[in-house]
Amino acid sequence: MSYVTVPGAPLLDIRGLSKHYGTIRALDDVSFTLDRDEIVGLLGDNGAGKSTLVKCLAGAVIPTAGEVYLHGDRKVFSTPAEARDEGIETVYQQLALVDIFDIPANFYLGREVVRSGWRGKLGILNRRLMRKRARAAVEALPARFPNLDAEIETMSGGQRQVVAISRAGFWGGRLLLLDEPTAALGVKEAAAVLEMIGAMVSSSDTDMAMIVISHNMEHVWSICTRLLILRQGRLVADLPKSETTRQEVVAHITGATA
Repeated sequence: MSYVTVPGAPLLDIRGLSKHYGTIRALDDVSFTLDRDEIVGLLGDNGAGKSTLVKCLAGAVIPTAGEVYLHGDRKVFSTPAEARDEGIETVYQQLALVDIFDIPANFYLGREVVRSGWRGKLGILNRRLMRKRARAAVEALPARFPNLDAEIETMSGGQRQVVAISRAGFWGGRLLLLDEPTAALGVKEAAAVLEMIGAMVSSSDTDMAMIVISHNMEHVWSICTRLLILRQGRLVADLPKSETTRQEVVAHITGATA
């Protein structure tokens, strides 16, 4: 899919984004930019505004104020479908996978390909095409699924997470939003997921970038090159990883630097 692109503009440009619920400021005047091929960690304590920010970008929450630009083109999302049409995909902790479906069916959930025929669509799923495309997407990543016909309910937590992230990368042409992608995973499974996340951006031909929410400092440090820290709805730090320390990041999160 082709998108409107202003030469020299960052992939994502957030200007004064706010979300208020009455007197509660869940998000308060947040501004930052995100360039192509970046993996940015979004950090903060519970209630800092991380999920609200992601939901605003994903079209699940309508901001009270502020502007969102993709490649220099202003966007206003009223629904998640509108954000997905612009190449933004989100993986929440719930994953939104159907346990009794296999990988291709989950890849194309809500986007099924049907065969064309006399006088238009026949309404018959083109399973062969969906399977072919899903296999090609999975084979391009470090993750390996020897049996694409396996149902999701037979997979481990790490394998399910890889399926969900692979699906997001398959459809997300520009921006992936990952909410706690390694939560509840063992050490080995988390390492595999982190490897895949890094490979998706480094091998992408579509100028993709990611925002990763995580409470695990070690995981963030292993894949992110930049850290955004929210506290009480406000962006309190925007730090290149090479120019900060874990101690400084924790201080920003807790407010010890205030």
